[in-house]
Amino acid sequence: MTVEIIDTLVVGAGQAGIAMSEHLSNNNVPHIVLEKNQIADAWRKRRWDSLVANGPAWHDRFPNMEFDDIDPDAFAPKERVADYFVDYAKMINAPIRTGVEVLKVTRNEGRAGFRVETSDGVIEARAVVAATGPFQTPVMPPIVPQDAGVMQMHSADYRNPDQMPKGAVLVVGAGASGAQIAEELHRAGRKVYMSVGPHDRPPRWYRGRDFCFWLGVLGKWEIQTPAPGTEHVTIAISGAYGGITVDYRRLGNEGVTLLGLTESYKNGTLTFADNLVSSIAHGDMNSRSVMDEADEYVIRNGLDLPEDPEARQEYPDPESVKNPIAELDLAEAGITSIIWATGYRQDYSWLQVEACDNEGRPLHERGVSPERGIYFIGLPWLSRRGSSFIWGVWHDAKHVADQIAIQRNYLDNNKTVAHSVPAS
Repeated sequence: MTVEIIDTLVVGAGQAGIAMSEHLSNNNVPHIVLEKNQIADAWRKRRWDSLVANGPAWHDRFPNMEFDDIDPDAFAPKERVADYFVDYAKMINAPIRTGVEVLKVTRNEGRAGFRVETSDGVIEARAVVAATGPFQTPVMPPIVPQDAGVMQMHSADYRNPDQMPKGAVLVVGAGASGAQIAEELHRAGRKVYMSVGPHDRPPRWYRGRDFCFWLGVLGKWEIQTPAPGTEHVTIAISGAYGGITVDYRRLGNEGVTLLGLTESYKNGTLTFADNLVSSIAHGDMNSRSVMDEADEYVIRNGLDLPEDPEARQEYPDPESVKNPIAELDLAEAGITSIIWATGYRQDYSWLQVEACDNEGRPLHERGVSPERGIYFIGLPWLSRRGSSFIWGVWHDAKHVADQIAIQRNYLDNNKTVAHSVPAS
């Protein structure tokens, strides 16, 4: 059996894998990128129909290519984002092979490198980069049994309101996906219940600038370690409808029934945590803190940006916040479907080396694994808050590619430099 030999193998051809390919090429590191589906497949197939990027086109891109057909302040549709990565891969001549799945990675016995078993044969590589990203296996908490008489799906499988059965919809999750899906269903005329947990919700626009600008100049994207207990606090943002601030009080006043964190189910009834008021208050506090710091930045730097009192106006508490619902009979509420916008877990079962902990979570320092030759890219908080965003993964990839090149240079020098022992 013929075994292909390559210096570095990158697994995944989404934004992380393409960024890795560019920086590996810049370092003259021979490599290939394997993708089991198509380039940027998740953008095309694991998102709902109307999804747009959460950041404006000037921000949610790689530094070396702009969106040539979208206003810089507009939000690119998901298909356009996928096309962007296809075009970028062509521009950098990335050595991507699609339709090839990586099945298993093991360390070679008694010699350097790894054996990579794929659906298209065996490859040996000195280094392997896991660039499969954070959105691998959808997580649906086992709260409501499958025989409860309601349709249940993860947000990864939601496409549009017409997909849902007649009746009210419960959306569980207060991050970007949950907020946008709930709003779309509400605008489509569906009765929507929404289970809300802790979240940040920066203003979409403030003083004429997008929140991406403010988090950038205020250093928020560069925060390197999440505060204890905030690692999984979601950011409720949206680029939909031209870019709007997510405000759950607004949704509540428009007719969406807000609920606390979904806790348990019994005999057709869901119970919810007594955290709705505190979660809403936390989101408000986060929004005000960003605006306060932005105001200080404007004064300190003498910027000519207009004041924005309208952004600080708060909606009144809707009834569901004034009198939170502790229990809800699904049948009485007319709920026929539940959408779980509850995130994903990583799956590195194919990576059969000592690079993950006992729970399967990757071990790394800025993407460099303690298993020498194994690297990770595209993960939340890989190096900073912005790591899982398009522009953030590009900068992380540069660091990881530099580390791969450094190790390669050490090995190459070891082959060519003669060592001698001084005479005694």
